[in-house]
Amino acid sequence: MHRILYVVPSLAASGATHQLALLANGLPRSEFEIHVAAIDAATQASCDFQKLGIETSIVGRRWAIDPLALARLCRYVKRLRPALVHTCLFPANSYGRLAALAASVPNIVATERHIDTWKLPHELAIDRWLGARSVRIIANSASMRDFYAKRGLPPEQIIVIPAGVEEAKSAPLSRADLLSQLGLPGDAKLIVYLGPLTVRKRIKELIWAVDQLKAVGATAHLLVIGEGPTRRRLERYTRLNRVNDRVHFLGRRDEAREWLPHIDVLWQSSTTDGQSSAILEALAAGIPVVAADAPGNRELVLPGETGYLVPCDQRAGFARHTLPLLEDPELARRLGSAGKRLVLEQHRAEDYVERHARLYRELLA
Repeated sequence: MHRILYVVPSLAASGATHQLALLANGLPRSEFEIHVAAIDAATQASCDFQKLGIETSIVGRRWAIDPLALARLCRYVKRLRPALVHTCLFPANSYGRLAALAASVPNIVATERHIDTWKLPHELAIDRWLGARSVRIIANSASMRDFYAKRGLPPEQIIVIPAGVEEAKSAPLSRADLLSQLGLPGDAKLIVYLGPLTVRKRIKELIWAVDQLKAVGATAHLLVIGEGPTRRRLERYTRLNRVNDRVHFLGRRDEAREWLPHIDVLWQSSTTDGQSSAILEALAAGIPVVAADAPGNRELVLPGETGYLVPCDQRAGFARHTLPLLEDPELARRLGSAGKRLVLEQHRAEDYVERHARLYRELLA
């Protein structure tokens, strides 16, 4: 049996932890012994790894550069002696790969999920140095592969494994019950944002779009599902725009994915995601998507087929493209059906797991 250690930035609920849970739960336990280490102490993900029988460890980084946290991780990796260390996202890719090198782990794999245009030259230098010492770098989309290859990561080591998604399950409650539970009127149209509340997610653009929809008489309500450091500022921005009756900050909701069959449109305003888990899950549930026109989104949101893309300099586009979807149920159904076919053909969870298992077998043979 091969022991694999996954290193992630934290166990907070996110697309990265959801994809990891999907992978860890799907890999055959007869072949792979899974362990998970998180760099930062944070609220544990809704996909509690311990419930999956997976040992988790918290490194507890206190600062962006924390030598003591790195030392703790090095000791943990040396004690665990994994055959392969697989890291994900910049903090884990940096700390995890350094610890794996210090522990002489023979196989180091890293996953890149975001188009990190914010990285400074020294951070890109870290990526390149560690990339040259990794046996594989996994990109979750072709645009992600191209982005990092242009920034000096060894292209021969970059492979693409698209993100996976499970087929949506039927909702355990009716739409009327959901609206009642949320305290919304029976004619409310539901738009959802699902993800962390951070500056890079550009959620102010969505709040501004709600104001536009309200101005033209649409009964649209935005459900903001997630937590993050910008929540208070976003709530204040909502009040200042006088749309606090239409924008609802619901925090982290473990049951949110069960609501998807009753959602009318998903909004995604980030320009840095490689392949958004929120978009994948919405499409799998047959929901049309209106998203920022960014490289990763273009592979999932096909304008006029599965949703619409909004250029970053045309903030009115979210309201303009959403209004027809709210007013024309047949259009929304057609786009939603096409999106569901797309993800169930190209992003099946079983294929996502099998591609990783095949890679691991190749490296560990």
